[in-house]
Amino acid sequence: MPPPSIARTDLTAANLRERATRAKNTRMARRMLAIAMVLDGYTRHAAAEACAMDRQTLRDWVLRYNEDGLDGLCDRPHPGRRRSLTTEQEAEVCAWVEAGPDLAVDG
Repeated sequence: MPPPSIARTDLTAANLRERATRAKNTRMARRMLAIAMVLDGYTRHAAAEACAMDRQTLRDWVLRYNEDGLDGLCDRPHPGRRRSLTTEQEAEVCAWVEAGPDLAVDG
């Protein structure tokens, strides 16, 4: 199966490089540079290696870039673990902590 091609033509390799120099997010800048290298004709392997990523990772970023443009190169939030306490329970724990120990009971 051939690697997916970069379907977006709204930005050139030079545009991507220029935006990468102004990007505050270094990970996003690295992804832009890798895609710019592919647009310049470098192999996926060479572009991924130059930008410190795996070829499969570059493929995933190309897919996201094709779908969402530069916004697709941002990190998406990770859902993480669900809270084990409800809001009411957290408020009760905060009240316990703020009240401190009861010297008569706890010593």
